[in-house]
Amino acid sequence: MGEFAITYDALMCDFTVSGDTLEEIVATGQLLEILFSRGGVCQLDGVSERDKPSVKQSLVASYNSLLAPTVRAACMETSTISTKENGFVGSHSSKEHRNSDRISISSWFNQFSILLQRSLRERKHESFNTSRVFQVIMAAVLAGLMWWHSDVKDVQDRLGLLFFMSIFWGVFPSSNSVFVFPQERAIFVKERTSGMYTLSSYFMSRIVGDLPMELILPTIFLSVTYWMAGLKTEVGAFLLTLLVLLGYVLVSQGLGLALGAAIMDAKQASTIVTITMLAFVLTGGFYVHKLPSCIAWIKYISTTFYSYKLLIYVQYGEGKRLSSLLGCSLPHRSDRASCKFVEQDVAGQIRPAVSVSVLLFMFVGYRLLAYLALRRIKA
Repeated sequence: MGEFAITYDALMCDFTVSGDTLEEIVATGQLLEILFSRGGVCQLDGVSERDKPSVKQSLVASYNSLLAPTVRAACMETSTISTKENGFVGSHSSKEHRNSDRISISSWFNQFSILLQRSLRERKHESFNTSRVFQVIMAAVLAGLMWWHSDVKDVQDRLGLLFFMSIFWGVFPSSNSVFVFPQERAIFVKERTSGMYTLSSYFMSRIVGDLPMELILPTIFLSVTYWMAGLKTEVGAFLLTLLVLLGYVLVSQGLGLALGAAIMDAKQASTIVTITMLAFVLTGGFYVHKLPSCIAWIKYISTTFYSYKLLIYVQYGEGKRLSSLLGCSLPHRSDRASCKFVEQDVAGQIRPAVSVSVLLFMFVGYRLLAYLALRRIKA
């Protein structure tokens, strides 16, 4: 409310009393206090109040008879208006909250751009901190040294490298992204309660903002490891391997986001994502080929299984050329370990189109589950 002022000129004395509210003026006794301020002196025709004690009683009587009814009526009117305004705001607050998501496209994009800039500033330091960059570079160098210029005929060794890449870039992004929503829950709920933005703009800014952050480190890793290990020396093969790896990283990140949003407890979500990725790795197709029927279904929901098969396909295709190179078609060479790997891992794989379709479905599905999980959190 604005500032109120009362001017009183009774008995040839001018007084002005001001305050934030009329109630404040009356309740604090500010009016009479200021009337007799400055040493309790009011000048009346050049004569001090000390010489005429009856002036104070006259002023009080004049205030009670002239100003008091007006001030009291104004206070009552102000209180009534405030009550109505508060009731109006309260009655419409739930409607405003329900309609907070129904905004114009321009407002949505404005929210999205602001949240995206904030997300990029926050994630820049988190994604590229020294320890994480050092971890990725050291893993790439160690992998490159262990598989240094591996021979194309060493099928088992190369498959081991491809599976190691599937393990590392399945566990690493999922274990990091699982903490995103649990750590931001308090801020998210507070900002959503105040109606600062819609859930969709927040979620999309998070997804888009994470893309460049999550894709730079895998690119560095593969650029180091691929050429050190001497994998298929073709630019096209390298780019396809990079595409598969980046897609796999985004799918694994989506898995972490979905579990984190569903559980909303950092420790519990971390435990669940570790167990889930362990199950995916064990059923990924490298360690065990003949799974018990009761758990064989796990490999068909395993992100590691599909990415591993795509990485193999980029390097060896359907395996016919490799099989001919190793002489696996000859009867006396069919018992070699490399030929068995060609038969089980390279030739006996699902079609690449199926793997790509499943990974795309997981990419969208995990993020949709994360969004639905966030919707159930009441602001």
